[in-house]
Amino acid sequence: MSELTLKDVSYSYDKKKMVIKNMSLDFEEGTLYAIVGESGAGKTTLLSMLSGLTKPTMGTITYKGQNISKLNPYSYRSKYVGVIFQSYNLLPHLNAVENVILSMDVSRKKIPDKRQKAQELLRSVGLGEELWDRRILKLSGGEQQRVAIARTLAFDSDVILADEPTGNLDGKTQNAIMDIFMRLVREQNKCIIIVTHSPEVAQMADVKYELSKNSK
Repeated sequence: MSELTLKDVSYSYDKKKMVIKNMSLDFEEGTLYAIVGESGAGKTTLLSMLSGLTKPTMGTITYKGQNISKLNPYSYRSKYVGVIFQSYNLLPHLNAVENVILSMDVSRKKIPDKRQKAQELLRSVGLGEELWDRRILKLSGGEQQRVAIARTLAFDSDVILADEPTGNLDGKTQNAIMDIFMRLVREQNKCIIIVTHSPEVAQMADVKYELSKNSK
């Protein structure tokens, strides 16, 4: 079943610069996607449109058949589609558990024991108990990425969008993060869409979409 669908989507900053032109794609549940391509090909723009942060110049993007432009953007990004940013976007004055709990508060989902749930999520992404109460700036890049993933899982979205989630990580940590994504796809039937420059990451995906400046 398609979670997200693009139909004849185009985007331009102005009439002279077409970043994406007449793109039609389907993103299905239980599938890991890699979006690859040279710089300036529109990878981050595509992710931004899928998240609802950027509106296409032309065409439609639907989530489970509903045009996302008709959905409440706050609800869309806090309940249905989770976004993992390259810079993690964690709050540095909070610890790991508090960052995950904050995501639960934003989603407004009724969770009896938010701290316990946050700890379960952090454990599920491989963050050790000794790090749960540590401030974000005291964590390594790989540890911060795990917190970012746990935070996104806090509201149990069907779709996860990740912008260069392994771009700042070493090879071993990159593989560990990708293992988490693949497990979410296989065990929880998530649809995960990753923008990446890494050939190794792209090779791990079920489906690879390559964007090119020449195709516009």
